[in-house]
Amino acid sequence: MAWFKRKDKGIHTPTEEKKDTPKGLWYKTPSGKIIDTDELKKNLYVSPEDGYHVRIGSKEYFELFFDNNEFTELDEKLTSKDPLKFEDTKKYPDRIKAVQKKTGLKDAVRTAVGKSAGKDLVIAAMDFAFIGGSMGSVVGEKIARAIDYSIKHKIPFLMVSKSGGARMMEASLSLMQLAKTSAKLAQLAEAKVPYISLCTDPTTGGTTASFAMLGDINIAEPNALIAFAGPRVVKDTTGKDLPEGFQRSEFLLEHGFLDAIYERKNLKKQVNLYIDLIQNQPIRA
Repeated sequence: MAWFKRKDKGIHTPTEEKKDTPKGLWYKTPSGKIIDTDELKKNLYVSPEDGYHVRIGSKEYFELFFDNNEFTELDEKLTSKDPLKFEDTKKYPDRIKAVQKKTGLKDAVRTAVGKSAGKDLVIAAMDFAFIGGSMGSVVGEKIARAIDYSIKHKIPFLMVSKSGGARMMEASLSLMQLAKTSAKLAQLAEAKVPYISLCTDPTTGGTTASFAMLGDINIAEPNALIAFAGPRVVKDTTGKDLPEGFQRSEFLLEHGFLDAIYERKNLKKQVNLYIDLIQNQPIRA
């Protein structure tokens, strides 16, 4: 019977021989559900246990929307300068270099053109990992140039927003991007080129106050935080308790700020359906 009973007492494994559990094997959702990370990736980073949509970046959205993940990136080497000589705990250029090294990104948005469901689509997708997806001069410029590309080539434009708002290190230069991107979207509308805005978690601050809410169609992922100021700031300012789910995508849909909410697995099909309907083109299967 020794095969299931320990015969020797006091067995100890030397510390140097103990093996740690590798990091990244499991993911825990806010509701406490545990899921294998490989399974999570296969499910488009959506927990099959509770439907929680894990935050993803431009890399994953490009894989989701572009056929066979084939695309041409636009203005990929554009990086921020430091005209204000800003310094907090770090000098701004040093912070930029550190974040670039950590994330492998040049800034908080990537823009690209490629085929989606067989037709050309220009996508600007933000990355929260880069200084909270904050909107600085480079973000505004890259979005503006992507819109110019859409206008020139008559290609529909998709904006995937994920941001904490304006980048404080660029102060007024960051705030100028709100007007800049909004003006470019007005030109896109005049050219009669479709614009779909996808709000993901979180879409806040200057993004919400500009391009994120200016789409021909405004859609969102489930339970995404979409707001100008965060819930705590709003509560402290108004002195009132907020409704349950306040500033989540479902609340905004109910109150008319969004046109629809789609699970991640349905986004590609729905975005291209809207584009076909807007352009009065045959609906793609």
